[in-house]
Parts: sequence; C-alpha cells; structure tokens
Amino acid sequence: MPIVIAAALALLTAALVSLTPAGAWTVPGLAGVDVQRWVQVSWLVGAAALVALLRGRRRRGDLAVLMVGAVLIGAAAMTGPPRFSDDSARYAWDGIVSTSGISPYAHPPVAAELAGLRPQWLFPAPVVDAAGAASCVDSRLTHEVPSGAVLCTVINRPEVPTIYPPVAQGWFAAVRAVVPHEAQWWPMQAAGLLASLAVTVALIVGLRRRGLDERWAAVWAWSPFVAIEAVGNAHIDTLGVLFALAATFALAPGAGRQVRPWLGGVLLGLAAATKLVPLMAAPPLLRRSPLRVVVGAVATVAAVYVPFVVLGGSDVLGYLPGYLAEERYDDGSRFALIAALVQGAGATWVALAVLLVAAGLAWWRADPDRPWHAQTMLVGVVLLVVNPLYAWYALTLVPFVALSRRWEWLVVPFALSLNEGVAPRPVVLGAAVALVAIGSLVRWLRSRRGPIEGVA
Repeated sequence: MPIVIAAALALLTAALVSLTPAGAWTVPGLAGVDVQRWVQVSWLVGAAALVALLRGRRRRGDLAVLMVGAVLIGAAAMTGPPRFSDDSARYAWDGIVSTSGISPYAHPPVAAELAGLRPQWLFPAPVVDAAGAASCVDSRLTHEVPSGAVLCTVINRPEVPTIYPPVAQGWFAAVRAVVPHEAQWWPMQAAGLLASLAVTVALIVGLRRRGLDERWAAVWAWSPFVAIEAVGNAHIDTLGVLFALAATFALAPGAGRQVRPWLGGVLLGLAAATKLVPLMAAPPLLRRSPLRVVVGAVATVAAVYVPFVVLGGSDVLGYLPGYLAEERYDDGSRFALIAALVQGAGATWVALAVLLVAAGLAWWRADPDRPWHAQTMLVGVVLLVVNPLYAWYALTLVPFVALSRRWEWLVVPFALSLNEGVAPRPVVLGAAVALVAIGSLVRWLRSRRGPIEGVA
C-alpha cells in the first residue's frame, strides 16, 4: 500500500510541476494564482511522496517505481519554456557560437561579428511604429548594439561575453551540434533531464554499494525543485553535481573497493571547469591523498582551459569578475544574515571567516569513508552564509542529503526558492537556520537512544 500511495503522490508532483510555465507568474486559466504557490505545494506533495516511499518495506519493484517517477517528474518540467530563469538562452547561444567555430569568450551577443548567427527565437525582431521608431515587445528584451540600433534578445547580459567555463561550453556545444539553430528550449531541457537521471542512477548505485537504502535516491529523483531547476531551467549546475558526486564515490568507494585519488581529482577538476559552485563539496574529500587529488584537479582545469587560452588569452575569464561585483559580494550586502548584524565591507570579512571555519571543520571532522555527512553540513552552511540570489545553486546540496539522510538540510533549498515577497530574506534564512538546528538536535537526541532505521 505505501508504494501505491508513493506512486500516486509522485504522479501528482509531476502534474504540479507541469503547471509552472515560464515567464508567466500565473498559471494559464487560473487568473491571479501565484505560480510560486504552486511550486511550494509541489514541494509538500513531493515530500509526502518521499515519506510514503521510505515508510514502506523494501520491495523488488521499488527502484522501478522510483525511476519511472523520476522520468515523469523530470519530463513534466519540459512542458513549457524555462521557469523563472533565462540562463538556458545563454547556454543555447554559447553552443550555437561554439558550433560555428567561434570562441564563446571572444564576443558578446550584441557584437556585429555574430549577427549572422542570431536565430529569431533568441533575437526576436523589433516592432517598428508609424514614426519609424523600433522597440521590443517587452522592454526587458531591449538592448543596443554598438551601432546604436535596437536589439531585442532573451539572453541576459548580452553586452558582456559568457561566464561559463570550458566543460560547460563543451556541453552546450554538444547539445546544440545535433539540433538546428531554430530549435528552441527543449534541447537544453532534454540534456538536463539526461544529466538529472544520471545523478539518480549514480545515487542508486552508490547507495547500494555502501549497503544503504537505494530509495533515498528519491530525495533527488522526485524533487520538484530538481525537476524545475535541473530540467525545466536546464541549469548547468546539474552536470557539475554529477562530476562532484562521482568524485565523492571515487574517493570513498565503499568496503572492498579501491580508492582512486587521481580519478577523484580529475572529476573534481571537471566539476570546477563546469561551474565553480559544486566545489563547495570538495574540502571533505581532501582527507585522503590530498596532494594527488589537488594536483589531479588543477591539472584537469588547466588542460581544458588550454585551447581557449590559446585562442583568446585572458578572455577565457569572460564576465566572472564583473559578475561577482554585480551580485554585490564585494561590498558584503549579499551576505544577508551577516549583513543584518555587521554593515559594509565588514560583513564580507565575517562571512569569509565563517566559511573558512566551516570548511576547516568539515575537512577535520570528515569521515573519509563517509564524507557526505560533512559535505551536507558544509554545502548547507555555505548556501546560508553566501545567500545566493539563485536557488539552483542548492542543487549541489540535494544528492549529499540523499547520501547522509540529513533531511533537515532540505529546508535550505526550500528557503532559497521562496519568492522574496513572502518575507524579508534575512527572516527566511533565519527560519531555515532555526529549522536545521532543531532537526539536528532532534536527530542527536534520538541517536542517543539507538540507531534510527531509515533516518540516522
């Protein structure tokens, strides 16, 4: 019976995910209904599905139900354009540029050199009024090319070159190489679904090899948060998470299996060269053969950057320096919890100190055979301190929650995904800290009474 309930709730989760179209903040046909509320309801239903799955006895068909649910929930996120994010437009554009034989770091999208590559779905034609003035249908799409003409584009920050590292660029190019330029959002979403399912399979295999309950992979596989961000929004973070998870398994392979530090280092390097965010999970992995892991990672990053350095020199950094300033990490205002207590640049120094202490403790206290406990804590703390504006950074946290079964840390991605209008952000984050602390305390108190099946 629990598996039937779990399957039914997974189907309902998929239905709710399909009701969150992009760009519109209301569900079609349901005027005035905030999409964020539907997203939050999907979280609750998805959590109920997970609980129902884990509460039942393990049966032979559980993994089949889990995988079918993962496919359906992920596919539901492909029923419309991206939700709440336009990053995949840049992904598609970078892939189009790369497959045309041009470095994506060489020119911004508005550059005249790239004018011949612009598909209409990324660069809709401007509307010309009776007076001959050109404008875009949506003012948010309006930009100027160097000549002063109006350019309409759905790509964010079209005046600057790309920010994404070489492995990400390889992914974008591979996806766009097999579809025409006119193919819109679905190729990146399909690639995101494949990457997400790969994480699910990796979790199932990793849990099984360590004698853990494979059903905990549903923490990732059945998450509406993962479906929306990894598939619907096609965020490249998913590929970085896959590499970071593979690195974890290479360095903590389980009983009777050989530790592979060089492979772990290479995989961490690939994660860093996909996106820097998954490196949050790296410090606990350095308890074993740290020199070989670090050398392998650095060598890998250097190797994948070489072709772009040869072509464009320092241009390979793209917009990264400007991005950090734009997101206000330099003046301390991004660190919402700390900035509520410490003003100005002092918040940056306090945040840095907290992060260094957390990383040091995570490394020192990490169990080399089970680093995911420390990884969960460290990634969660980093997300709470740094307070990224973009919820999908929390994708890195979810697989390590599945491995560690520290379910209380799931409040972090939930808090980050809340609409900013729900409550002042420091309040939301403070509530998340309180819930994590309460959950951890309850876990500790119950553990003193003995192990907790399926929870501890």
